[in-house]
Amino acid sequence: METIWIIGFGRFGRIALERLASGKRITRFVVVEPEPEQFPQFGENVEIVRQDGVDFLKQHLAEQNIPDWIIPALPVHLAALWLMAGSAPVGIRRCDPPEGLEKRLPNPMFGHTGDIYTSMADFMCPDNCPEPADYCPSTGKKRTQNLYEWLENLEIAEFETRVIRSHQLAPGVGGYKPESLLELKQKMSQKPGKHLIATACRCHGVITPVLTQA
Repeated sequence: METIWIIGFGRFGRIALERLASGKRITRFVVVEPEPEQFPQFGENVEIVRQDGVDFLKQHLAEQNIPDWIIPALPVHLAALWLMAGSAPVGIRRCDPPEGLEKRLPNPMFGHTGDIYTSMADFMCPDNCPEPADYCPSTGKKRTQNLYEWLENLEIAEFETRVIRSHQLAPGVGGYKPESLLELKQKMSQKPGKHLIATACRCHGVITPVLTQA
């Protein structure tokens, strides 16, 4: 049976569970939310865990305990926070972004914690976008490049860019393979220095600048 962890149960976490649970595939869901409101009844295949999402990943994500997919549905950069929370004995912490980074990104916006959000769209996308590979369904224009590829090709002095690709699991629902997180953690532990940690799909992404110290 496929297992999916949904980290966060606000608007987008609820959308993810509703759309994926209504499919024909039999899936086990683990929904993580520290202070959930009344949960709708989705059946015996949905487990509710009342815990902070970053703490849950730090405690449970390991090579011996890997779900098929992780869906980040929090208003934070889950992958980066997980790396920083579980980086011992290597230290990973936030650092200042490279000067002029925003000029290298499409439609950038700085978050209050220092994360940089970027999007191929300069408008509000519908929450049920099917994310086709060859065109934008909102504008009808041909897709010339995927954002995750754009970020992978970034070359910035003193920084190494590392991208976790988010795959579409249902319209408007994206998730990534947990193996990508574990692999990223291993690579970063072996290479001290400055990094840009990014999570991105075809259209949208978030970047966190960090410093790794042995």
